[in-house]
Amino acid sequence: MSLKQRIQDDMKAALRAKDSARLSAVRLLIAAIKQREIDDRIELDDAGVLATVEKLVKQRRDSASQYDAANRPDLAANERFEIEVLSAYLPTQLTDAELDAEIAAAIAEAGATGIADLGRVMPQLKARLAGRADMAEASRRVRARLSA
Repeated sequence: MSLKQRIQDDMKAALRAKDSARLSAVRLLIAAIKQREIDDRIELDDAGVLATVEKLVKQRRDSASQYDAANRPDLAANERFEIEVLSAYLPTQLTDAELDAEIAAAIAEAGATGIADLGRVMPQLKARLAGRADMAEASRRVRARLSA
């Protein structure tokens, strides 16, 4: 079953269960997928759907942190709930040790020696980690390793 079909099935299940909060989050995802398909005039495969889910999760994390800074815990909690719902469609996240191993392998493959080589390491890392790690955190770790 494709990821897109799984999302459709989850929407139907949320409708039947009358779970309005979950239904809202899943509909938001479906709308984003359809919008991307219309904009790009393509049918998204699992990789494209995964990229859309990652983008929405990142947006929700940013919004939650801004709501926390503005002292709006009610809105931040809503964003975190949506992150929880959307994260169910992402592959299992890498542990810190696994992330460090992937970073070390990407640096070795790129032959990176300093921070100037960051542009060669990150594209390789992005391909390896698709959906399995937060790329902002990965970038921070690569910078720290290349700066040392």
